[in-house]
Amino acid sequence: MKNLEIEKIANNLVKAFTNNKTISSIPIKYTKNMQEAESLRRLCESKIKDPIIGFKAAGTGIPVLKKLGEKEPFYASIFKKNVLKSGKSVKVNPYTLGIELEVGYLIKKSFFQSKGLINFTNIHKHISHMMSAIEVVGYRQKKKGIKFLGDLCSDFGANVKFVVGRKSIYKKINFAKLKSRIENKKNKQLVFGHTKTVYINPLNSLKFVLNKLKNDKIVLNKDFYVFTGSTIGVTPILSKGIYHGQIEKIGSVKAKII
Repeated sequence: MKNLEIEKIANNLVKAFTNNKTISSIPIKYTKNMQEAESLRRLCESKIKDPIIGFKAAGTGIPVLKKLGEKEPFYASIFKKNVLKSGKSVKVNPYTLGIELEVGYLIKKSFFQSKGLINFTNIHKHISHMMSAIEVVGYRQKKKGIKFLGDLCSDFGANVKFVVGRKSIYKKINFAKLKSRIENKKNKQLVFGHTKTVYINPLNSLKFVLNKLKNDKIVLNKDFYVFTGSTIGVTPILSKGIYHGQIEKIGSVKAKII
């Protein structure tokens, strides 16, 4: 038997996602408990017709996880409509939380035919490219701040848009030792970061997502993105304009916030 309440909430969230609108805040019981939040996220994603072209890891800052009382991050689907090329414009609203600078990977579709769990020995053969990406993070609800990890999870992982930089051929580098920065020269905003803040390192975050996909028996018929979490935390958008992100040895990316 369907739970009519969660179906109604999911339908409202999906409508907001599809039409780029905002709705009233959903009941706290779907955000305070991660199991409830995960169930709502999966239900919402199942109702979207747009193709899934990747996945994101969220809650990858270990100090933040501890503060929120959670033991691990979560992952969410990335839909085609939410991925843009570097330099493209992203419209924000009062419920946008900020932007994040992330390491992204392009994963070969052959991953879905692989056997066994992913580890640090076999993970490399599944990666074709790497890139920098800016994620614009925010709600499709009229609420601000983060009280629970489920706030982000229940709302499609709170991914508004991903702006993706130039892809480069994957190389085995030390992903735990890369400096990052994001800057808006117009308002003189400059924030520094480091890949070691991403769930130990972005490769570990990638491993987490890939094993979750295996566990959940997710299968796609094409290569796909995985975005691994912010190297600088959620950076507030102090003013509109061009934000330029750079991750050492990975590349750069630009997003125009309007």
